[in-house]
Amino acid sequence: MNCHCGNPKPYTDCCQKAHHNIAEAKTAEQLMRSRYSAFVLANGDYLMATHHASTRPIKEKKAIVNWAKSVKWIKLEVLETSEGQENDTKGTVTFNAYFFENGKVDVIHEKSAFARENKHWYYLGHSK
Repeated sequence: MNCHCGNPKPYTDCCQKAHHNIAEAKTAEQLMRSRYSAFVLANGDYLMATHHASTRPIKEKKAIVNWAKSVKWIKLEVLETSEGQENDTKGTVTFNAYFFENGKVDVIHEKSAFARENKHWYYLGHSK
């Protein structure tokens, strides 16, 4: 079975590696994909750990996890990446995350900003 993030590898060979060790997410896109898989699995600890400390919504963790569990995740579609490679310090990833909620399909469309600090990528939030 393909990983939740849409890669043809199994979860154990893909996002699970990052879920066990954030350093396994070598690029901004890999981190974004692993965060999508964390939403599918309602892994709030990973979502908080990979959210940059300056923007981390720690008080909203329970609500985020409850929402992630309440929807049926359909697929992730990566539309564009800018920078975000292993030696970059910043990057953006534009994506669509499709989910089923309240009897209809909905989509999160976001251009996300990422920062690399101490050899780890972190999600900053929506890119301006």
